[in-house]
Amino acid sequence: MEKTAICPGSYDPITEGHKDIIIRCSKIFEMVIVAVSNNRKKRPLYSLDKRIHFVKKSLVGLKNIRVIAFDQLLVELAKEVNAKVIVKGLRAISDFEYEFQMAQINKKLNPQAETLFLMTNPKYAYLSSSVVKEIAGLDGCIKGLVPPEIHDEILDTFKNDNFD
Repeated sequence: MEKTAICPGSYDPITEGHKDIIIRCSKIFEMVIVAVSNNRKKRPLYSLDKRIHFVKKSLVGLKNIRVIAFDQLLVELAKEVNAKVIVKGLRAISDFEYEFQMAQINKKLNPQAETLFLMTNPKYAYLSSSVVKEIAGLDGCIKGLVPPEIHDEILDTFKNDNFD
């Protein structure tokens, strides 16, 4: 049986912290599905297509990664792609409280799905997509915060107000 995991997120945009979690997952699981959320309630800055582009470009070279969009319950997606594990990265206690609640409801909705929490690499403990957007929006340096493959594109979108 193929061991498949899902790494869900809005990835608005993907950060070095996200990339680190995904790379670590790729060493544990045979297949990692990076599921980019199309949750309209979150009001992402970047379009779904742009976020998928950023994720794919950031993960070039990882052979056991598949990037998809989703706009349904995560546990339903897990069933569709035959993934038994949902992987969530945790930065702080506040992340754990929210993610623990989500893991419990996911377990109720799909008893076969397990949630695996991976602790962030300490060098990314402060990092979030929101922080990246705030810094980039104020012409700050985002080097080392986002994958180098997308660094210039992110800066260009802020300079040109082109978030598609």
